[in-house]
Amino acid sequence: MNPVWQRACRAAAVLALDPVGLGGLWLRARPSPARDAFLARLAPLDPARIHPDISDAALFGGPDLVATLQAGRVVHRAGVAERARLLQLTMAERATPGLAARLAGLIDRQDLEVLAVDEGADAEEQPPRALTSRLGLFVALDGLALADLQATSPDLEDARGRLDQMALPDDIDRTLAEIALMLGVTSPAAALRTRAALRCLAALDGEAGPAQIEEAASLTLAHLAGPPMDVPEAPHEPETSEAQDEEPAQRGEAMVERVVEATRVVLPPDLMTALQLGRTRRHAGKGEGAKLRQMGGRGRPLPARPGHPDGGRIDVIATLRAAAPWQTIRHRSMGARDQRRVIVLPEDIRLARSEISAERLVIFAVDASGSAAIARMAEAKGAVEALLSGAYAARDSVALIGFRGTEAELIVPPTRSLTRARRCLCGLPGGGATPLATGLEAARALAGQSERRGATPVIVLLTDGRANMALDGTADRGRAAEDATRSATALAGDARQVIVVDTAIRPNRRLKELANQAGGRYLPLPRADVGALPEALRA
Repeated sequence: MNPVWQRACRAAAVLALDPVGLGGLWLRARPSPARDAFLARLAPLDPARIHPDISDAALFGGPDLVATLQAGRVVHRAGVAERARLLQLTMAERATPGLAARLAGLIDRQDLEVLAVDEGADAEEQPPRALTSRLGLFVALDGLALADLQATSPDLEDARGRLDQMALPDDIDRTLAEIALMLGVTSPAAALRTRAALRCLAALDGEAGPAQIEEAASLTLAHLAGPPMDVPEAPHEPETSEAQDEEPAQRGEAMVERVVEATRVVLPPDLMTALQLGRTRRHAGKGEGAKLRQMGGRGRPLPARPGHPDGGRIDVIATLRAAAPWQTIRHRSMGARDQRRVIVLPEDIRLARSEISAERLVIFAVDASGSAAIARMAEAKGAVEALLSGAYAARDSVALIGFRGTEAELIVPPTRSLTRARRCLCGLPGGGATPLATGLEAARALAGQSERRGATPVIVLLTDGRANMALDGTADRGRAAEDATRSATALAGDARQVIVVDTAIRPNRRLKELANQAGGRYLPLPRADVGALPEALRA
């Protein structure tokens, strides 16, 4: 059997045996026969399907407005979370942080489990970390063919009968804690979920040996792995017979290291890198501008909030829902004759809200001085063109600033025309001094203008870092470096997003320090693949 499909089948069996103790499962799979076959294995659990835009009323339940008004008393409508034990979240990669927090709270209280079906197109498009960190199991089904989907039918009834009687090794808690720490997982809950998975695997196989420990760790810890942590040493015990104690200890250490290596191999390399860097991106194909919330208006609807009638557009349904539970008391206290009359008080007013994504402006500040031209101006232009293409694909606006001599020039004002930007980039002249601070100030000024128009600016600086022209036009390397440092610090104070691409032949340590002072990311072009630069821009 294909090992990927075998691992998926085992994960499905574990979830069927103990869904409460594991919190749920993160399924990463595009629409395919493999995904359909895997979801069919979970069909006996009767999952209730929800979508990323589900409302709080549909998820948690609440007063049924129509039935309440007809009956004259509060009629509660149960939410999906009350009716089901397993929720299947489709398109989980599009879940908002708010929905992830709500589902995480339900999982923490052991009210339900979540099956997150992730259809992300690339490694960086993932569900929110707040949700995936609560899901005990991870399965990826990429690369499976129809011939790989062999049918297996483990005896779950016998396994359920053995589940409560399964005995685990005495030192299993310390072993699992060491494995988790070596994988960079510090959450005690993760080790508990690994223990629960080990019990299920032991119930299926009849034993809890090294093979089951390795499989349990790969199912529950791979998607949580990060930089390894130091494992504390065991407390010192009186020496008895060293020859007898040394060999079991060495075997235990060897098993832990083997389990760690096997667990790291489970995840695809690109997904592992994205998880460790903490880079998650939602809504592929859209710009990554800031989320702007407004009262009413266009955009994705948000839950209504209490407010004054003059504060925005009233959400009539939410207002009536807030007033409905109090109708009986208000009718009695106010002596209302018509019991069908709905009494709405100011505290019942709910205002409609919505959220839109702000446009993102990517400002390219390109060093066109003589030193940059001598070094690798052609490669720098190629890097800019790669970044331009990535920004265009993400529907971002772009602007191009070239600085050389004593001034910085806005070559391409903010535009979405990729052809225009490329044409101006090809005609970008080279030569002269390096007014790095001037280029930074020009980019900062343009970023401020765009932000006042509601856009989210991102500054991409391409330079070799050899500043030799001060802000006042004086050819002085010392003053030029000081001015560049002050400009970078000002960018950090403005909370600007900055990427510094080092175009020098050898990485410039001072330019890396400048990137840190600006609160940005440093990418040396000799080490960074030009094709990877758009990925860095999205991150």
